[in-house]
Amino acid sequence: MSQQSARATVRVFANPGSWIESDALVQCDQVAALDGMIRVAGMPDLHPGKGAPIGAAMLSSVLYPFLVGSDIGCGIAVFPIRIKRPNLERIAGRFPDLDRALTPDAPEWPDDIPAGHTDSLATVGRGNHFVELARIDSVLQPTGLAKGDLVLIVHSGSRGLGESILRAHTEVHGAGPAADPGAYLRAHDDAVRWGSLNRRLMAARVGRALGAEVGAPVVDECHNLVEVRDGLYLHRKGAARGDSREVLVAGTRGTPSYLVAAHAGAEANWSVAHGAGRKMSRSDALRRGKAKHTVAELRRTKVGSLVVCGDRQLLFEEAPTAYKRIEQVIGDLEAHGLATPVAVTVPLVTYKTRGQR
Repeated sequence: MSQQSARATVRVFANPGSWIESDALVQCDQVAALDGMIRVAGMPDLHPGKGAPIGAAMLSSVLYPFLVGSDIGCGIAVFPIRIKRPNLERIAGRFPDLDRALTPDAPEWPDDIPAGHTDSLATVGRGNHFVELARIDSVLQPTGLAKGDLVLIVHSGSRGLGESILRAHTEVHGAGPAADPGAYLRAHDDAVRWGSLNRRLMAARVGRALGAEVGAPVVDECHNLVEVRDGLYLHRKGAARGDSREVLVAGTRGTPSYLVAAHAGAEANWSVAHGAGRKMSRSDALRRGKAKHTVAELRRTKVGSLVVCGDRQLLFEEAPTAYKRIEQVIGDLEAHGLATPVAVTVPLVTYKTRGQR
């Protein structure tokens, strides 16, 4: 589906039968009307965000920090992990408290921390962030993973660092362009590096807690960032880099995720989807979920996986039914020639938070 704005091309890479919320399309049009905007590409997981659509890649001659948002550097990493005779109940109980920041006396404490930002180091955050032990259920294309292998999937970002960078801009310029793109990009790049470090530190913490061997990441792709491409600014908000690389497109706590070989071109702003994408707001998911699900159902999913989440509200907000069908999103990526499925993972234990609420 595509449409022409007065200032920029808007195209959503979703099949006619795929549901895209109208508010997300309105936001795409609003972005397309910004000064300097050239092309807006919506992914099949497109949904409304705060001020800008999530699941979109936006190419412009002008740099707009609000299009990336506060969680600069957010992304998904996949780590091979070896656990002898995994017992899900025992693993769920032994997951470290990833709400508590790493301390300098921890063996994982790094020598170099981008921007010197030690607050919330090695924590997962809330919302749709998670750390998940998963199993490779099937391999569809040659890759370095085999059926039955275990992997640790870590989805998180730059925590308070990215938020402080956006706030410093919006307090002066609101939703306007960066007054000094170079200065913003230097801070932004620190946040991207911090997000990647954060994912690696969490994987190390989980490995130590479980007594497991964790390998180097086979995937570590950011989906909230600005890329300078041919002198233009490519803003991605909930869209992964899709030019000749493997990307993990996350499902939900109770559905598969897909490792894909991404090969998106210029029409899609060299980007692919980053996940299933919300189909309900958090308030709707909370209201409908309480009428449809029990807490026990959400803590042990239909695929037999366990969800570690002490926050009952978050448990309902993040219910699998609050998201689009991951199979539809992957099908749309395939149909538009943006990606090819490589492997399918199924969740075993998903950590959200130990916090009580």
